[in-house]
Amino acid sequence: MGDGVMTKIIRFITAGESHGQALGGIIEGLPCGYELDFDFINSELSARQGGFGRGGRMQIEKDKIKILSGVRFAKTTASPIMFQIENKDWQNWIYPMSVDKFDFEALDEEIKNKIKEKEIIKFRPAHADFAGAMKYDFDDIRNVLERSSARETATRVAIGAICQNILKNYDISFDFDVLQIGECKEKEKFEEYINEFSQKGESLGGIIKITIKNTPIGLGSFVHWDRRLDAQLANALMSIPAIKSVEVGLGKDYALKSGFEAHDEIEFDNKYIHKTNNSGGIEGGMSNGEDIILTVAMKPIPTMKKALNSVEIKTHNKTQAHFERADSCAVEACGVVCKNMCAIIILDNFLQKFGSDVKTDIDLSFENYKKRLNDK
Repeated sequence: MGDGVMTKIIRFITAGESHGQALGGIIEGLPCGYELDFDFINSELSARQGGFGRGGRMQIEKDKIKILSGVRFAKTTASPIMFQIENKDWQNWIYPMSVDKFDFEALDEEIKNKIKEKEIIKFRPAHADFAGAMKYDFDDIRNVLERSSARETATRVAIGAICQNILKNYDISFDFDVLQIGECKEKEKFEEYINEFSQKGESLGGIIKITIKNTPIGLGSFVHWDRRLDAQLANALMSIPAIKSVEVGLGKDYALKSGFEAHDEIEFDNKYIHKTNNSGGIEGGMSNGEDIILTVAMKPIPTMKKALNSVEIKTHNKTQAHFERADSCAVEACGVVCKNMCAIIILDNFLQKFGSDVKTDIDLSFENYKKRLNDK
């Protein structure tokens, strides 16, 4: 179990704060013998920082993975992989985010002011601020913001990129497409539309389609609720803070069609094929060999210059929500996070099906399974 995502073989945990010294993660359960492409992993981290509407933080951070264990001569060893991603902005937060105890009154005024100005007492509606501060009895909402920040998703992208790296050996690939930003569906107008709202101090969400190609038939299972592939993928995607809905295939449009219109007829032409793919590549909780199609909705970012009305945590006085340097739109970046979260789930199910110790055995199992299906 890791990060709210139910997995059976792969376990992972992430750590770190948005303005702490570094982000970190541990992933356990990977087989040995797979060569990792560090350039690919770093390219995924870089892609998470891109897209129209990103804020100043992305100009500071140049995320790169630093693997500390579990890899030797660029190959996995079956030991847990531990890694970190440096926060370059840490240099500006040494005192406000210090892990050391010190006498506040004994500090000089400049340091006191640096710490005090980073204190947060104004809730941001739709963020983790309110519920988090109430749950953990914080007077300084900074303690919530630092961990609930989307910066944490960099570690998940790193883990997902490692999983993608392994799945490439079996031609399984992941991609995403931004279908909509706010109410705008014309891609050539996305940048202009985002800039318009950014200038008004507002933020935008959007719609993202994730496509997973060449998954073998039979990942997941129908025999129990938590083994259903669509349930696992939805869980992984909904664990991303900004995602508010997940659809598989036709999704909500299934409700608008009759059964005859909605369901994918099956044919045989040297192999089994589905004439359409309304099911989005998953039937009965299992992959059916077609492309897996998932569509997610990302909410607008809650941190905005044009602040919503709120209250202060200590005084209960009316105020405007806290604003800290933020993106006006991060839909494209969210797409990178989404596909990498899906990669973790797909690899976990792949290893359940074909083995999880060593690449040589997994390769044989995979080839034998393909041969059995071809003969069926």
